[in-house]
Amino acid sequence: MSLPEKGRGIEELLAEISRLRQDDLPVRGGKVTAYVYDTGRPEVHEAAARAYFEMLEVNTLDPTAFPSVVEMERQVVGAVAGLLGGGSGIFTSGGTESIMLAVKAARDSRPAGGPARMVVPVTAHPAFHKAAHYLGVAVDAVPVDPVTFRASVAAVEEAITSDTVLVVASAPSYPQGVVDPVAEIAAVAAARGVLCHVDACVGGWLLPWLREAGAQVPPFDLSVPGVTSISCDLHKFGYSPKGASVVLFADPALRRRAYFASAAWPGYTVINATVQSSKSAGPLGGAWATFQALGREGYLELGRATLAAARRLREGIAGIPGLRVLGDPESALVAFGSAEVDVFVLSDEARRRGWFLQPQLSYAGIPANIHVTVTGVTLHGVEAMLEVIAESVAAARERGPVTLPDGLVELVAGLDLDALDDAAFGELAASVGVDLGGSGQPEMAVVNAVLDALPADRREAVLVRFLSVIYT
Repeated sequence: MSLPEKGRGIEELLAEISRLRQDDLPVRGGKVTAYVYDTGRPEVHEAAARAYFEMLEVNTLDPTAFPSVVEMERQVVGAVAGLLGGGSGIFTSGGTESIMLAVKAARDSRPAGGPARMVVPVTAHPAFHKAAHYLGVAVDAVPVDPVTFRASVAAVEEAITSDTVLVVASAPSYPQGVVDPVAEIAAVAAARGVLCHVDACVGGWLLPWLREAGAQVPPFDLSVPGVTSISCDLHKFGYSPKGASVVLFADPALRRRAYFASAAWPGYTVINATVQSSKSAGPLGGAWATFQALGREGYLELGRATLAAARRLREGIAGIPGLRVLGDPESALVAFGSAEVDVFVLSDEARRRGWFLQPQLSYAGIPANIHVTVTGVTLHGVEAMLEVIAESVAAARERGPVTLPDGLVELVAGLDLDALDDAAFGELAASVGVDLGGSGQPEMAVVNAVLDALPADRREAVLVRFLSVIYT
């Protein structure tokens, strides 16, 4: 698109946005089981949207210029701290930024010495690897139990060295929705004088309500001895607009390590609590309004509905021949696999029927599987979802697994991707039936089958090229 010579009217622009979104997955209704979170209460989302717009042009860069930012953040962070064992915190743009700040604080808290390292279970979110990449911290990955998918405490303890600045646990880990043994991991870390971060980006604003609704949820927050920081996304089960997250620190001195200040220039004073400098207060306003619109009763009601839906989903999946739920998730994240049907084909078949079920690649001995995030609206459609899953299993059986052309995986594995421009990579993808420039909802089984057959480093290289092509 080129910049128009003259400005366009708002109705024309909104019509254009509507056209652009015609192939998007729906953000309401519960048929998209990843990426979006729906209360099923339009009035709550409307309140958040209006508050977001009201704060849209407020810049959080200078809290002395906009005291509304300070008061809103105090209230939002205070509510999270009240639910998760206290501490002091920072409002961020999302889980990745919250994790980035936790890693920075840990790195900057150590005395000068060798390279900083952190111990991370293989099921921990890739945001830790991203933070390590940006911040120059080495990652020591440790295995999880192959049956429960929880982090191995013994492996964590063995991986800690004199250079370890942070140990990580998840509550829950995203792939299978299980809570790591936080108390045991935090105790091991504390005994070695190492900080412990709990990634509760998914579960921080969910697990307490599930517990109150009757679920068995193990201790995981700042009330656990040895836990020194915790991250909690509000744009997940807080149901706030993107991007809204909070990172809490048990010690205010540790929180200050997350800050950045610079006085080495002749311009305005620079002091940032987050990675970003200038940013809109819209997400903060949206989060604040969502909290106010739902209140404790609203979140508890959503917790009860989510717990009921997750239990029914696990029960229903277990009753479909050929499927099995992975692990015993305490949260509202459910992963299921199959030794009889291709889960990537199953995912495509569900998409044909109007449902997005998220495929997950195999890794570290964990098989490829399908992931479902259960939200407050899922209970109303859980029976329809189970029916679609059963139909998709039958269709996947009939289609059979993806058959890749002979030698394709070896070809991709051996490619010098740096020698291919984006056009050549797009042509290669098209030659095996993958249209990177098409419209509508694509079939992804072939792409996922190729990626699943590659080692992680080659997957990453291919994904970088994939992203480069679709945005070119």
